[in-house]
Amino acid sequence: MINWTTIRNLGLAALAAPLLVPAAAQAARPIAPEQMIATLYAIKDVTAQPVFGASTLSAVADQRPITLTTTTLPVLGHKTDEAGRVWLNVRLPGRVFHRKTPPPKGWITAQGVKLSTTRWHLVVDIRTRRVIAYYNGRQKRAFKVVVGKRSTPTPRGEFFVEETMRLPRRHVGAPFALATSARSSVFKEFMGGPGQVALHGAINIPGSKMGTATSNGCIRMTTTAIMWLASRIKAGTPLTIR
Repeated sequence: MINWTTIRNLGLAALAAPLLVPAAAQAARPIAPEQMIATLYAIKDVTAQPVFGASTLSAVADQRPITLTTTTLPVLGHKTDEAGRVWLNVRLPGRVFHRKTPPPKGWITAQGVKLSTTRWHLVVDIRTRRVIAYYNGRQKRAFKVVVGKRSTPTPRGEFFVEETMRLPRRHVGAPFALATSARSSVFKEFMGGPGQVALHGAINIPGSKMGTATSNGCIRMTTTAIMWLASRIKAGTPLTIR
């Protein structure tokens, strides 16, 4: 399943920038033209180091919990150990072991993984209250949105889209929701879920005036905007919230 010619051809441009970046530098950092992503076809143990016997951080399922689609993770780097086994450094979804924030990344073996790339990258700018969609490193569209209010802020950092859900019109946040790996620092649970932050529509949510900060941490978008994203943005797409 692994195309190592693809890895060599992609080079560093396909890998995400370093995870921990000062806020000022993060704002100025250019968007990479493409991102390597790994689709899992088996449950994977996540370790702290790319060697067998390293401490296990967690396990990542090969399916997402809501849509049951295959799990796809951004790849930050790769290494080959002394035994010739290939390891992938990946960004992790959700909370791990009930921490307020997840371990930002970990290592998985490359066996049972399909590698590909995405040219999309989403940026949520809290200050300007916009979602900016980049394709091939260039801005494609920008949308005014609703972000989290002061008491329930939208978390900042580097995340990714876990899965996309089509919602019935009667559902809060219809017609679509892009569930992300970001988790609220305030809510450990919300509406039966794990405090997961999503980009979603504004149907059935009163007072959703675009360009304001009134949400519980999620990003509310107009119907036209979220439908545009949902038709293009797939699992594994990197998301920067700054």
